Amino acid sequence: MDRLALAEFLRGRRERIAPSDVGLPRGPRRRTPGLRREEVAQLAHISVDHYTRLEQARGRRPSRGVLAGIARALRLSDQERAHLFALAGELEDDRRAGPSREVPAGTLNLIDRLTDAAAIVVDPTCRVLAWNPLAAALFEDFSALPGGERNVIRRYFLHPDSRHRSYGMGDPERFALTAIGYLRVAVARYPDSRELKTLIRELLEGSEEFARLWSSHQLDIEHHHRQTVHHPEVGPIELDYDVLSVPDQDQQVVIFTAEPGTEAYRTLQLLKVIGTQRMDVDA
Repeated sequence: MDRLALAEFLRGRRERIAPSDVGLPRGPRRRTPGLRREEVAQLAHISVDHYTRLEQARGRRPSRGVLAGIARALRLSDQERAHLFALAGELEDDRRAGPSREVPAGTLNLIDRLTDAAAIVVDPTCRVLAWNPLAAALFEDFSALPGGERNVIRRYFLHPDSRHRSYGMGDPERFALTAIGYLRVAVARYPDSRELKTLIRELLEGSEEFARLWSSHQLDIEHHHRQTVHHPEVGPIELDYDVLSVPDQDQQVVIFTAEPGTEAYRTLQLLKVIGTQRMDVDA
């Protein structure tokens, strides 16, 4: 562990990040450039003393979890993250074991601000990591599901009721092919992931349709398409969906939108009201 180099690196990265970059107010009495140490510690979910000691080159060797938290707080790129781990005497080779489920704060802020669009964040295994209220109203309340059941590809191929497996999408096979494409890329990228191996085995054993599509080795990933979602409460909604990659994270943001002024847009607004009323009742 190179304490001096680690301290300089942390200090340099902290001073380059504006509070607004991570959703924090600047405040009237900010005299130092970038973030304060206590702000980095808060974002990284570690103690202020621990982080301060690291910047002063007198801290104990940080754990991998602490390093991951600091990398997230400082919005490090993949290269900077690897450098951070190397300075701390850790080899960043665990990424082969599986994708990260830590959604950047900026991505969470983005989907929360999309009040007229339904947005979810998924990892390469098609597991839903985050969602906004309109997505919960359009599809389902993901918070009510165990973590492992929030996987849309598992739901599609293994749901016991075929009528509910695709959230009422009018073209479910196109959705399935895109999901399988992401899953195929994930298997190549994370060859040591036990979770991925288990998921593939479950899908192959539980779904003849998946086994057929998987054996074709087809790689068909679409980043823009139109789907008609048949919602049980408001009826059919014709929506555009776009898939955006999260920078420096192996995650995708899937956004469902409708053109303002259209019937689909008005239906989304109605669905938003219904979702808000349901949340108020649950509260």
